[in-house]
Amino acid sequence: MTGIRLGFAMCGSFCTLGAALGALRRLTAEYDVTPIMSETAYGTDTRFGKAADFISEAEKLCGKSVIHTIAGAEPIGPKGLLDLLVIAPATGNTVSKMAAGITDTAVTMSAKAHLRNERPVVIAVSTNDALSASAPALGTLLARKNIYFAPMYQDDTENKPASLVTDLGKLPETVGLALRGRQLQPLFAAR
Repeated sequence: MTGIRLGFAMCGSFCTLGAALGALRRLTAEYDVTPIMSETAYGTDTRFGKAADFISEAEKLCGKSVIHTIAGAEPIGPKGLLDLLVIAPATGNTVSKMAAGITDTAVTMSAKAHLRNERPVVIAVSTNDALSASAPALGTLLARKNIYFAPMYQDDTENKPASLVTDLGKLPETVGLALRGRQLQPLFAAR
């Protein structure tokens, strides 16, 4: 391990949580990782899996309890607990809240608390409205200091033309560059 401390925050893009845990597994091999979940991801069972199973896997991989409340996430900033925060999957809802400065979940509080220390946040988008309703928020965050994006692509141009998902295989490389203040390119790729 490098001694670098990551936060790994998961939002309620339920169809992507399994893949996000795969990315978390790769990151825990190299970094000390603290798991974080939005209240929705932490407490909702769906056709994609049970919340308790996702929580259990994240805690097993990280060796730490999942932070899942605003109060639990708030000390991240004042105590300087992280060197980098990953949000994967990042829903359109979370991206839009971050762009507007809204802090009403454990994930948005983690981001706000962490960014106050001018440290990097890596966003791994997974939303069906990235190229429609969430597009302005994406544009806002693309221009913000200390915000980096993992490369993304349109996952189903025929049936979901406004949808973007992250290439989670590129997340470790994105994290490595963001720790050095650089954005991995290309940001948008064909799949």
